[in-house]
Amino acid sequence: MGQLGARMRQRILRALLVLPFVGTACYDFHVATPEGPPELPQPRTVSVAVEYRQPGQCSDTPARCGDPVIFYGSWMRPGEQLVLTPVAGRFIWVGTASRVPVNFPPRGRAHAVRVFDPYLRAAPTTGFSGRRLTVGGEALSSIEGLLRPDEHALVYVDDNGFGHNPY
Repeated sequence: MGQLGARMRQRILRALLVLPFVGTACYDFHVATPEGPPELPQPRTVSVAVEYRQPGQCSDTPARCGDPVIFYGSWMRPGEQLVLTPVAGRFIWVGTASRVPVNFPPRGRAHAVRVFDPYLRAAPTTGFSGRRLTVGGEALSSIEGLLRPDEHALVYVDDNGFGHNPY
């Protein structure tokens, strides 16, 4: 038993001497790889003033004409629409669209913008309009889908939040 005990003590002593070095000698399982692709650049965004001039007469029942005017932009995700605020005593609705991607000078397609106006609910556009809109100080004149439910205006927006009609 004496010889067995001495060997055991010798093994334990060696293990204790080697143990501090075992942790630093472990295999590194993290393989060095080349860096991934660079992050995609995020588009510059700005806030843009929006103004809509409502027609003077409501084409729907008066009870529904009190509903708010809602602004939509092609860059907006579902649920991000902008409820415009009426200017007292006038048929003008205003608001500020935030996080509008800058796309001027023209790069790609212009932003499509429109409003839902309860005054126009009974019209052929079923309430949607791209007419009578001013975005970033620019009265929009390029209208697509005229007098259809998909009616909208086109606009480019610069770094200063100013709107530009397509050329």
